[in-house]
Amino acid sequence: MEKRRVVITGMGTVNPVGNTVAESWAAVKAGTCGIGPITRYDTSEMKVKLAGEVKGLDIDSLLGRRESKKMDRFTQLALIAAGECMASAGLDLEQENLDRCGVLFSSGIGGFETVGEAHHRGQARGYDAVSPFMIPMIISNMAAGQMAIRYGFRGMCSCVVTACAGGTNAVGDAFRHIRDGYAEVMLCGGAEAAVTPLAMGGFTAMKALSESQDPLRASIPFDAERSGFVMGEGAGALLLEEYEHARARGARIYAEVMGYGANCDAHHITAPAPGGAGGAACMAQALTDAGIAPDMVDYINAHGTSTPLNDSSETAAIHTVFGDHAQTLMVSSTKSMTGHLLGAAGSVEAIFTALALEEGYVPPTIGYRVPDPACDLDVVPDRGRQADLRVALSNSLGFGGHNAAIVLKKWEA
Repeated sequence: MEKRRVVITGMGTVNPVGNTVAESWAAVKAGTCGIGPITRYDTSEMKVKLAGEVKGLDIDSLLGRRESKKMDRFTQLALIAAGECMASAGLDLEQENLDRCGVLFSSGIGGFETVGEAHHRGQARGYDAVSPFMIPMIISNMAAGQMAIRYGFRGMCSCVVTACAGGTNAVGDAFRHIRDGYAEVMLCGGAEAAVTPLAMGGFTAMKALSESQDPLRASIPFDAERSGFVMGEGAGALLLEEYEHARARGARIYAEVMGYGANCDAHHITAPAPGGAGGAACMAQALTDAGIAPDMVDYINAHGTSTPLNDSSETAAIHTVFGDHAQTLMVSSTKSMTGHLLGAAGSVEAIFTALALEEGYVPPTIGYRVPDPACDLDVVPDRGRQADLRVALSNSLGFGGHNAAIVLKKWEA
């Protein structure tokens, strides 16, 4: 079967630097730090004091108080991002074959806030007294299910759960689903809301989080003084369409999805394979899938978590795949501004990568001060820059050894 072209025609996001795509992109271009003191719970007895929280979002007015009460925060954020995405796409649902429209939406750990609240209620009142909505609120696939219900999409509806790689896996899997002829339209992305005492305590116990109390020195990818990632929350939603379908309805096209790679280190539950071998193979797979040479890539939105192992391993992987071109390749981490959104990270970063291509603007890695010889890349420190971008790569690397990479191309009619 001939492979079909796939384009991005809608985008929506809620994240620590903005509650819309336009607001978020303006903040990223300005190098705005979305990390600050945690306000969602009392941190006085906890080591980690900072997170990337969503700010000033009136969820009840956007979703309705009656409905929002039946959803965990990750699903609420997902539906708000999906609403913006669908509005920007301008898809006329009455004109669509909804059996050929699907949803692939990720969450790394699902309804963690609901789990914590239900546990407290169960201890106080007995576990038979927990909310009857508890189970549908906590399961990771519920954001995808709620979207399919809201828009009537009767095609494939699934949830990718691959930790920090999930958002990129969702976009890549949706791309393949359309390219290979199974659908014309896929709503895809990821959502996470893990700024909760239980989740933060768990990540702190495994020494994954930065304990810095300076927002500008907490999430510092590729910096020699990096000490762990900063938890973020949010959602990113993209509408992918088969190109001829999009053209026929006169849709605005943000970028073209060219290729996708997905593999596993098969090495360790949390640590990357030595030398970033799995990540390198994944990027190479994505480039091969796109049919392009490594030197055609102008920019990489790196996974760049600000952990010692990830950033050095990802750097090594980039050198492996790109050779001499790695010296001139621009590589930045927008997690320096948003923190790490776990299962939502890849989808939000796909949006930033598409906008970077559309506008010819490379986002910065903010807070970068101390160079690390193990991270010897052009990380676009502190200030973004104008550049002629044609092709970009977005990486996501997750616990369990999951790796995902997508290749996007600047749209030219």
